[in-house]
Amino acid sequence: MITLTGGLVLDSICRIEREFADQLRQSTLVVDLAGVSEVDSTAISLLLQWRRAAAAAGRQLQFRQPPASLLSLATLYGVEEFLQFSND
Repeated sequence: MITLTGGLVLDSICRIEREFADQLRQSTLVVDLAGVSEVDSTAISLLLQWRRAAAAAGRQLQFRQPPASLLSLATLYGVEEFLQFSND
């Protein structure tokens, strides 16, 4: 499981990508978003990138406990169904 905390914004995206690159190769992966306190459009971009990469590799990826701000952005961009957030 990957647990993201703090800001998921432009300044942190590259660090997050490097930090979790190896874990993203697991066959089944859960990303816990409950601790994310700040988001911007780069958060959506990162999650979409992870979703596409998992699908292309035939891996399962689940995003759990998204904060309201992330849900709002996903809805605004029309990608909430593709990201498939869960609250369990």
